[in-house]
Amino acid sequence: MILFDLKCSQGHRFEGWFRNGAAYEAQAAAHDIACPMCGDTGIAKAPMAPAIAKGSRARSDAEAAPAEAPQPDSAMVEAQAEVLRQLRELRSQVEKSADYVGERFAEEARKIHYGEVEGRAIYGETSREQAEALREEGVPVTSIPWVPTGN
Repeated sequence: MILFDLKCSQGHRFEGWFRNGAAYEAQAAAHDIACPMCGDTGIAKAPMAPAIAKGSRARSDAEAAPAEAPQPDSAMVEAQAEVLRQLRELRSQVEKSADYVGERFAEEARKIHYGEVEGRAIYGETSREQAEALREEGVPVTSIPWVPTGN
């Protein structure tokens, strides 16, 4: 088994285990490797730092032989893919049912909370500090991992 650092065409970096270099090449050419963050199948190897042994002492054959790499847990991979699918579905539902207010999120949430404007569902961006301040004021807000839409 060999571990490669990979990168999708959107710039997301992740790792992948392969039986050998040829297995990676075949899967990449067939677009069978998908980015776990966005689902993109335009995957390439990312630059990797070489592993350099420390010290100069000679190692025994047992020490020199690489340990067998663990097989990726297919149940874990399937679970991660399901979580990403659910997060994409959640994003789709939010986009369909709420108004996007961008960086004005904290301001708009306060206006709604204090009755300055008509209540409605909104979404947008805010810092962690702004979100915490809203919560301390009693404004109901939540953070959602905003995964990119994709295949």
